[in-house]
Amino acid sequence: MNAITSKPAQALQHPITLVTGGSRGLGRNTALHLAAQGHDIILSYRSQAAESASAVAEIQALGRRAVALQLDTGHSESFADFAAAVQAALAHTWQREHFDHLVNNAGLGIHAGLMDTTEDQFDELFRVHLKGVFFLSQKLLPLMNDGGRIVNISSGLTRFALPGYGAYAAMKGAVEVLSRYMAKELGPRGIAVNVVAPGAIETDFGGGLVRDDARVNGFIASQTALGRVGLPDDIGGAIAALLSPGNRWLNAQRIEASGGMFL
Repeated sequence: MNAITSKPAQALQHPITLVTGGSRGLGRNTALHLAAQGHDIILSYRSQAAESASAVAEIQALGRRAVALQLDTGHSESFADFAAAVQAALAHTWQREHFDHLVNNAGLGIHAGLMDTTEDQFDELFRVHLKGVFFLSQKLLPLMNDGGRIVNISSGLTRFALPGYGAYAAMKGAVEVLSRYMAKELGPRGIAVNVVAPGAIETDFGGGLVRDDARVNGFIASQTALGRVGLPDDIGGAIAALLSPGNRWLNAQRIEASGGMFL
């Protein structure tokens, strides 16, 4: 992956973090945790402009600056235009040329058994979770400061197997391998790359099954060392901690945030 070296971040400037899928769910929670930690935010949203505006308002209420930009991570042909929009936002809102950290969070969930998964479903998962992460990172790296950090989102499903998630977990497993290669190739720029792998979380992801189905929720809680299902704050807090100043030496690691699920 080719990368253009950029200027190091200024010590007194607030870090700017770009969170894909930052208007809702875990991405929004992550953006708010980061804002509370002193980060300014660029967030992307696919179609929910009202939700993204609400997220920006919440970040601003915390005293930080934020910009929301439209992006469909399943359409790589739009990534050059998105990078140009990021560059324009940096110049207009921050009078800066580069941002500091990237959280590749945007995703979708498809639950289907191996014999029922269609090629269209497989291709959609591939475009969003693997091709999207690869080529969006490629387009944004010239706008990142040296010494920045990337967090790619995976899943506990790469460690344990549950029926119906084979295609989804395969993409996330590939992201974990890709992250190690990114860490190796971006090391000369001082950019660390890590993976956060959430366990089952109470959100609307995948139709809200974990949140809304009491039987599923109870089963997962019974199989988790800490005795409950995860909440968005558990993941947003973990990602924010990974991007805190004290964690600069962590690199090329898969960090599972599952409360000890299926030990």
